[in-house]
Amino acid sequence: MGQISLEGMEFFAYHGYYDEEQKIGNKYAIDLNIETDLSSAAESDKLSDTINYEHLYQLVLEVMQKKHRLLEHVAHDVIEQIKTTYPNVKTVTVGVSKYNPPIGGICERAKVLIKR
Repeated sequence: MGQISLEGMEFFAYHGYYDEEQKIGNKYAIDLNIETDLSSAAESDKLSDTINYEHLYQLVLEVMQKKHRLLEHVAHDVIEQIKTTYPNVKTVTVGVSKYNPPIGGICERAKVLIKR
């Protein structure tokens, strides 16, 4: 078993509970951790024997381009996309951060973390 992580992916997207957030957009960060069997790739040194990082990024980008109300739903959709595309993945952990959330005070970012 092994892990593949993509950390600190940044996107400008139009998620948010409030309609105004979905109009003006905001900056978001995604941290992704995947547990899967990496033994074949470790032995063969072939990209075809592992999960392509570039493809993972594209899957996350597709999710980020759709509007969501909740960060929890963004994380859920990222997990679903990855598990559908790569059924041999054991677990996926996704952290979704929203910069400067509208909470009525100073907060650098709000974050949810979901593992499935």
